Amino acid sequence: MSVTVRVPAKVNVQLAVGAARPDGFHDLANVFLAVGLYDEVTVAPAEELRITCEGPDAARVPLDRTNLAARAAERLARRYGRTPDVHIRIAKDIPVAGGMAGGSADAAGALVACDALWGTGASREELLEICAELGSDVPFSLVGGAALGTGRGERLRPLEVGGTFHWVFAVADGGLSTPAVYGEFDRLTRGVEVPEPAASRELLDALAAGDAQALAAAVANDLQPAALTLFPSLADTLAAGREAGALAALVSGSGPTTAYLADGPGSAARIAEALTASGTCRTARVAAGPVPGATLL
Repeated sequence: MSVTVRVPAKVNVQLAVGAARPDGFHDLANVFLAVGLYDEVTVAPAEELRITCEGPDAARVPLDRTNLAARAAERLARRYGRTPDVHIRIAKDIPVAGGMAGGSADAAGALVACDALWGTGASREELLEICAELGSDVPFSLVGGAALGTGRGERLRPLEVGGTFHWVFAVADGGLSTPAVYGEFDRLTRGVEVPEPAASRELLDALAAGDAQALAAAVANDLQPAALTLFPSLADTLAAGREAGALAALVSGSGPTTAYLADGPGSAARIAEALTASGTCRTARVAAGPVPGATLL
């Protein structure tokens, strides 16, 4: 017997970052939108916990206990007094180390899959609690749709979305470490008063109205300057997307994937084609959102 769960990528349409806290984390106002690029996580009984991975950049995915999916299985097993003896198979389509929460998605997928396989009957609140222990983006991977994340991003408030938004994602050659990007943010803002992070009213209204033009005027990512300092060639990719007709162009989360808002599916296809031809990225993917979070197949 096996159980498969499909989990989406995310784009941060707003990422407002506060100053570093004493625990090293940052308070955030993080507006998440789940988009239709998916990993599939399959779990089956095994003699011991093991992970395999297939798909683009699978070689860059850790296959030991540092993998968030393995840690999710271990946390759920510990809570219910059992051993995490499962084979976790990840079919990867979300860019790896790309700022689109692929590892977090796999953790949420493994959690939902193991819960179903073992029949633990964990409540939604219990699953979200484990998600928050695993990482700041994991709760949203479980929930999907659109949400405002506060605290370090793990406290979620669902957001109303009045339509479908069309995106293009340019996948860079190489990855960026999220801790390194936050470290660079701290360096760039040293000696500067960093405001308390808050969600943009204009952005929330644009989401609720399903208005791509208004959303384009409001998207923002406080980590973008840090990501561009560490990965300067992303500036060329962003410029290529704008020249191809994107309504907005920004680094997705901590990067190095860059995100482009389009005014419809046809425009998104043209932007993706132009980005691929520009030579400034490895590939470009089209996706729309919002879409549901972790879903049993």
